Amino acid sequence: MDNERNQRRFESVYSKKVRAGKRRTYFFDVRKTKGEDFYLTLTESTKKFNGDGYERHKIFLYKEDFNRFLDSLEDAINHVKENLMPNYDYDEYTRRHEEFEARRDEEDGEFDDAEDDDEPEAMESPSKQKFDVGSDDDMSW
Repeated sequence: MDNERNQRRFESVYSKKVRAGKRRTYFFDVRKTKGEDFYLTLTESTKKFNGDGYERHKIFLYKEDFNRFLDSLEDAINHVKENLMPNYDYDEYTRRHEEFEARRDEEDGEFDDAEDDDEPEAMESPSKQKFDVGSDDDMSW
C-alpha cells in the first residue's frame, strides 16, 4: 500500500532511455510531485560484472537548477571537445550506436516471426522496472 501511494505521489510523466555501451544505460525521467511540481531524475544503470542485477546511481535535478546545470554541463563538454581532445571523432559512437540499433532491429524482426514468448522484455525506466533484463540488452561495440 505504501509503495502504491509513493508511485502516485511521484508520478513519472516522461522518460527517455539512452543506451551507452554494453553495460550502461542512462534514464532521464520527468517526475511530478503531489503538489503538481516537476523535477528530473538522471539515473545511470550499470549491469554488474557478475551478471547479478544492476547498480543504479541517481541525481535529482530541480527546476530552479535546470539552467545552471545545463550551462555547466555544456561548458564542461565543450572544454573537453575544444581544448582537451579537439581531434577526437565524437560522432564515432553515434555511428556505432546507429549500426547496432539497425542490426538489433533486423534481428528482432527475425524473432517476431518465431513467436518466442520466453524472450525478455526491453529495459524500462528505473521507475518502472526491477532490472531483471537479459543480456541481449547489451550493446556490442
